[in-house]
Amino acid sequence: MADISAQDMAEKLLSDGFAHSGPVVAVLSDPIVDTHMIVTLDELHPYELDPRLTRNPRYDEIKASIRERGLDAPPPITRRPGAAYYIIRNGGNTRLAILRELWSESKDERFYRIGCLFRPWPERGEIVALTGHLAENELHGGLSFIERALGVEKARELYEQDLGKPLSQSELARRLRSDGYPVPQPHISRMQEAIQYLLPAIPSVLYGGLGRHQIEQLTGLRRAGLRIWEARSVASRAVLDFPSLFQEVLVQFDTAAGAFSVQRVQDELLGQMADLLGVQYDTLAIEIIEAENRWQLLTSEPAPQAPVAPPQAPVAPPLIISPASESHTEPTSPPRQNSDAGKSPPGIGSTADGDNPPLRQDEPTGWTHTAPRDPHLVTTVDTSDRLQSIQRLVAEHLGEKASELERHVLTTIPVQVGGLYPITDVWYIEPALDEPDRLRRNIAQFAREIAEEAGQSDAVRPYEFGLGFCCVPFITDETATTSTFTRAVLMLLEVLSSPYQRLPNNQSSSDAGLLANNLAPLLQGGAFIHPSQEQPARISDAGLVKLFRLLRLARRLFDLEAGASSMDGVDAIPEP
Repeated sequence: MADISAQDMAEKLLSDGFAHSGPVVAVLSDPIVDTHMIVTLDELHPYELDPRLTRNPRYDEIKASIRERGLDAPPPITRRPGAAYYIIRNGGNTRLAILRELWSESKDERFYRIGCLFRPWPERGEIVALTGHLAENELHGGLSFIERALGVEKARELYEQDLGKPLSQSELARRLRSDGYPVPQPHISRMQEAIQYLLPAIPSVLYGGLGRHQIEQLTGLRRAGLRIWEARSVASRAVLDFPSLFQEVLVQFDTAAGAFSVQRVQDELLGQMADLLGVQYDTLAIEIIEAENRWQLLTSEPAPQAPVAPPQAPVAPPLIISPASESHTEPTSPPRQNSDAGKSPPGIGSTADGDNPPLRQDEPTGWTHTAPRDPHLVTTVDTSDRLQSIQRLVAEHLGEKASELERHVLTTIPVQVGGLYPITDVWYIEPALDEPDRLRRNIAQFAREIAEEAGQSDAVRPYEFGLGFCCVPFITDETATTSTFTRAVLMLLEVLSSPYQRLPNNQSSSDAGLLANNLAPLLQGGAFIHPSQEQPARISDAGLVKLFRLLRLARRLFDLEAGASSMDGVDAIPEP
């Protein structure tokens, strides 16, 4: 091989074939998992959307600790895709500001280079970072009400940017809760009112740490004043609108938070409203106080009530039904003289004489009321404490007493009606009666007593199947001239029993329209529209109760024979 000169060798080494033609990697990519790393203060910036806008009240305490001990809890960091610097991920802007201050004072390297936990930027990075800072600030040093409100408002903007549509307060509360920063919807409403109506007028007071209670008083004052202004301004022809008036009054009190007084704001506002509306100051003050009290009642959380043990043997005063039209005689005795007559009946479970409940003056002493516990009578509807507060407020406003089901149910539902099987409660079925044959005997007896009101007790005969009774055909030559009431009563019993008989009676089909025409007057009373038609008598109150009891027992009979304890999805026959 021929020798080459040094010059030729240099030219070959510097030829284009040895030049670097690939991409240049200027910066390494961020880790894709949580990674501990050391960063400098120059590489780490504070989070731009940090909700804390004022100095942390514990700033000096934290600074003294870091100066003596160093940074025991380095803040977690992250970085947006493509950004040139790291940012605090959640909670740590105060510590970063202190480190910068200590570095500038001492030039100590331990304040300049800090070990941090890097966490990758998540898919919903902005909202995760913001809610993380909100939650962290609540745990360390706390936020003022207005800072919290502005943070929640910024979160709402981020949510709406992602969704592309406005968010309701309830939906915003749900999303904040799912992202780890729960805020009740009523608080969000007050936050938005504070930002919209209070922050432009008293920023110094709000950033100075005005509390939630005083802010709620101000927003309540604004709402009440607005309602009064709208109701009275038309008549007075005031030229100034209420929002401008409220702002003008409020801006005068933008001083230190410690010197702020809601009462002074109210006094000034009412004074100017009285001048502009031509109304006396005291009149407006009364209306404002009444409106504020009403609003507090509607929005305040009800106080928890102590649990009340269920009564051992609640007994209700029975409702005696003894109409003059009844054909049977009920046992009676002289009424018991009660020295507490005129007083309200004792509450459920309370007694006047040991274990025996007091009798009402019109209660026959020959009967024993065997009404069961209140769960056997009625099931209450679940309602919220807030709804009950509203119902009480409406009742008080109308001058009425709010209905309390648990207190009054046992004095209104049970009834007593005499007969072979006296009825002390329409719904409750004693265990001894809860058997098909006994149910049929009771049903047949009630049907016979109902027919007795029409003078046709013999028309109801026992039947071993179905409801336990059947009606003999009454459309015969002997019964063709009976009264409309008699025919309607028998037709009603026939309609109830016939579908369950093995050999149903079809002789009454020609008179099927009778019951349709007379059922309403039979049960309710009243007159026909056409006075020319014969008006049937109304079934007595005792007969109506017996009809209710008959239907209740019939429903239970069908349930038992179907092999189910209930056909309605609930316990039809509660155990005593």
